[in-house]
Amino acid sequence: MTVTESPQSSAHHIGDKVVLEANDVTMRFGGLTAVDSVSMTVHEGEIVGLIGPNGAGKTTFFNCLTGLYIPTEGKVTLNGATLPPKPLKVVRAGMARTFQNIRLFNNMTALENVMVGRYCRTSSMALTSILRGPKFRREEAETRERAQELLDYVGLGSATEILARNLPYGDQRRLEIARAIATDPQILLLDEPTAGMNPRETEETMHLIFKIRESGLAVVVIEHDMRFIFNLCDRVLCLVQGEVLIEGSPGEVQSDPRVIEAYIGGDAEDDEEEENA
Repeated sequence: MTVTESPQSSAHHIGDKVVLEANDVTMRFGGLTAVDSVSMTVHEGEIVGLIGPNGAGKTTFFNCLTGLYIPTEGKVTLNGATLPPKPLKVVRAGMARTFQNIRLFNNMTALENVMVGRYCRTSSMALTSILRGPKFRREEAETRERAQELLDYVGLGSATEILARNLPYGDQRRLEIARAIATDPQILLLDEPTAGMNPRETEETMHLIFKIRESGLAVVVIEHDMRFIFNLCDRVLCLVQGEVLIEGSPGEVQSDPRVIEAYIGGDAEDDEEEENA
C-alpha cells in the first residue's frame, strides 16, 4: 500500500481560512451508532481524504454534513456559520456533493444536467418563468453559458447535446462534478468519484480534482482506491466503526499498522450507508 506522495499535492499552499468544521458529529439509527463523535476541519484549498473499510460510516458522515441526515449530536459549520439541516440550504450556503451511485437526469442532455445545478443561484419567480419575461430570459442565457463553460472545464465540451445516459461511465462521473460546481460551492464533497473507473479515467479524475483545488475550492473525497487517495490528498482521516482511527498526512496514515489491520482484518459486509448513496 506504499505510495509516493504526489508533487502536485505536496507543493500546494493550503489557506489559513477554515471552510468547513464538523465537531463531534454523531449519528444513531435506533441502537446503531453509525458515526461516533467525528470531528473534521477543512481549510481553503485543501484536499482531505476520508477512508475506511465497508461499514465505517463514511457516507453517513457525508449525509450529516450535507443535510440529508440531521445528526443526533454535534455541530457542522461552513465559514463559521451553523449549517441548516436542509440540503437546498446547505447547497446555497456553499457546499456541494456527488454520490456513490451516479444521480444524473438520464433523459436530459449534459448541458441541461449542469444547468439544473445552476438554478439554485437564479432568482426568477414562478410567474416570471412561466411568462418567460426579460429577467427569466437573461438568467436562462447566463445559466446556459455558465453550464457550457463548466462542461469545457471538466473536458466534456463536445458532449453538450448528448443525453446523460448515452455518455461513457467516466464522463458521467465528470458530468456530476460539473453539475456540483455549477452551484458555486466553496467546498466540494466527492463520494467515491473513481468507483468503476479504469486507470486512465482515474488519472484524469485526479488531475481534475487538482484543477478544482487550484481554483480555490476545498475538497473532501471518500475513496477506496488507496493509491488514488494517498497521491491526491493533503490530509487523510481513517474511519473504523464510525470513529476516527487516525488523522494525518498520507504518509502517516498509510504507514500506521492499525490502518492496514482495518482493511485486511475488517469485515466485508456491505457499507451500511450505501443504501442512501
